[in-house]
Amino acid sequence: MTDTQTAEVPDFRRMPIADAVRWLAEHGEPADPRTDIDTASLKRRFAHLAAVETADLRIDGPYGRLVPARLYRDATAAASGRALVWVHGGAFIGGYLDMPEANWVALELAARGIPVLSVDYVKCLGDVHFPEPTDEVRTAWRHAVAHAEGLFGVGADAVLLGGASAGGNLTAGAVAQMQDAGDRVPEGLILVYPVLHPNGPEASAEIDPSSPHGQLAMNFAGSDESLRDPHAFAALGRVDGFPPTLIVVCDKDGLRPSGEAFARQLADAGIDVEVHLEPGADHGHINEPSDPTALPTIEAIAKWVGARS
Repeated sequence: MTDTQTAEVPDFRRMPIADAVRWLAEHGEPADPRTDIDTASLKRRFAHLAAVETADLRIDGPYGRLVPARLYRDATAAASGRALVWVHGGAFIGGYLDMPEANWVALELAARGIPVLSVDYVKCLGDVHFPEPTDEVRTAWRHAVAHAEGLFGVGADAVLLGGASAGGNLTAGAVAQMQDAGDRVPEGLILVYPVLHPNGPEASAEIDPSSPHGQLAMNFAGSDESLRDPHAFAALGRVDGFPPTLIVVCDKDGLRPSGEAFARQLADAGIDVEVHLEPGADHGHINEPSDPTALPTIEAIAKWVGARS
């Protein structure tokens, strides 16, 4: 971005949510000003990523849109025997496949022998709300499982599902849909600083409509009825059919209570759940490869996936 373009882009963290949603709907998501997070730069910074190969895909979605996705594989890495469908965050209103939370995470995991299909989804801007992004994630999951051998070189029963922040919400919601439909759920679920309650900071169903968290939850849900839908916020429903789950929470994250409460809910239902607390980390830390707490989270994910083999 030029200096002039940068000056024209508002600071979304300081904008009312409704204004941010309107701006993004009108202008689209601005380019990330960081100059060292593209794939070529990441491979220069982290030599062990050099052999990871990528391929962009477009998956037929449930609403007439194509769902963007990107496949990551490293033929030189020792195979873990597992693959991952991964979904980035972005408060349901932003995020894309080139952001580090999608791209760098997938590169790192692929370099550790875990092929990854990184998935995008429609954002909740304008008239788009739940269940559209959740349904797109579930459709991408079905595509990945149906084509597991060709995409990943593993069987359908070796594919795990995971996501970060809003992506953690969408993947947990997709699993809740599968559970309630009697469909086969993934062999494992990875949730990184997820928001699983309408009120994440309080791990509660009751939102404060004047708070940014409450406004984002309502913007995602689209209605009071959907705000209480367990497919929109998985912590509001039964979880006895969930798979083994890794939940990463962060020391300094305001959404930490939501992840920890969901972990207790899974444990109470007899589900194998592991909580990884990242000391010193804050929400979004794996979207910054230079953050010293980011790589330990990648390693914790890879270790947990390896234990599923």
